Amino acid sequence: MLFDTVLRDGRIAGREHERVDIGVRDGRIAAIGPALDAGPSGGTCELALDGRLLIPGFVETHIHLDKSCISDRCVCRTGTLKEAIENAAAAKLAFTEDDIYARGRRTLEKAIVQGTTRMRTHVEVDPRIGLKGFRAVSALKRDYAWAVDIEICVFPQEGLNNDPGTFELLIEACENGADLVGGCPYTDSDPQRQITRIFDLARRFDIDIDFHLDFDLDPSWMHLDEVCRQTAEHGWAGRVAIGHVTKLSALDHAQLEEAGLKLAGAGVAVTVLPATDLFLMGRDAPHSAPRGVAPAHRLLGHGVTCSLATNNVLNPFTPFGDCSLLRMANLYANIAQLGRPEEMQACLEMVTSLAAKLMNLKDYGFEVGNPADIVVLDCTDRAAAVSELAQPLLATKRGRISFTRPGTTINRPVLSI
Repeated sequence: MLFDTVLRDGRIAGREHERVDIGVRDGRIAAIGPALDAGPSGGTCELALDGRLLIPGFVETHIHLDKSCISDRCVCRTGTLKEAIENAAAAKLAFTEDDIYARGRRTLEKAIVQGTTRMRTHVEVDPRIGLKGFRAVSALKRDYAWAVDIEICVFPQEGLNNDPGTFELLIEACENGADLVGGCPYTDSDPQRQITRIFDLARRFDIDIDFHLDFDLDPSWMHLDEVCRQTAEHGWAGRVAIGHVTKLSALDHAQLEEAGLKLAGAGVAVTVLPATDLFLMGRDAPHSAPRGVAPAHRLLGHGVTCSLATNNVLNPFTPFGDCSLLRMANLYANIAQLGRPEEMQACLEMVTSLAAKLMNLKDYGFEVGNPADIVVLDCTDRAAAVSELAQPLLATKRGRISFTRPGTTINRPVLSI
């Protein structure tokens, strides 16, 4: 078989014991196996990988391109969630489409060179910002399709029932191509009604849902229960995700098991956002501050689909970030005190295969016929990728090389004899 490209001598994540070639033709994986015959020399690009690890790209399930890179416009003193929402809301009043596009591009390009090939971005819609963010991010989705596939989730950050005109704007965004709809019940005057209205929108447009949910440390009540109930009622299992859910970090093991079984039974997935949740939670604790990060690894054990994601970059919610999902996996492993190889492998899966499952990506992975989305990591196994923060060296998107990063060279001194 003739190939456009052959990646030689790599280790596929989960199959590290064997070294294989991957043949690419017309943007898709055409063959996987040892010593593939590329046919006559000269017509095929061949890349030697020297046994390095291959993944089908990192999958970013929760990021905010529209309000990234605004730390220089905000003054943060308390570091609380309330302050972050207020600062971002004030900054948003001055946003233009060009401004959103430029900041989003800066963040998106960071994600691309960190090996992200699929992304779900949340975009705020309300009467103050209108559809500026939606239009700007839609343009980014179009302009960067050569490197990353983007889903746009429109949502009301500052409430829905208390913010007249927002619901109509969400409808307009869905009519104009939004991929899914989100919610933020904890900022609403009537959280339960917001959840109901978001499900109504999802059913009307036959799209998935992704809520920001239960973002505090009081475990005495949760909107999670209502989301699970409505997911089952509307037959939306496998089509609903919830992000943050920091309340889960305050449950004991028995309570967490009950919540995990409820989530798994309803088919509701969970995205944990380590950097933001660690930064914002527990601010009022006089000592022994809680981490405030939902225990995704324990939820996995109860059958819940979980991912780890970036959330915000360089803004009041998270005043740092390089868009490395491998860094998020490493950070989570540190927070959750995970050190065994199989635990670190699970962390990698939560930014790759499990994240793809959360987003219902049917063409993700190393299967013949799937898009040739391939990222080369400078390591030889999944645990090392997380423990050593292995650098992404190269990526292809549908067979086309989207970035390369040369390996480090150590310049040793020349010893004289």
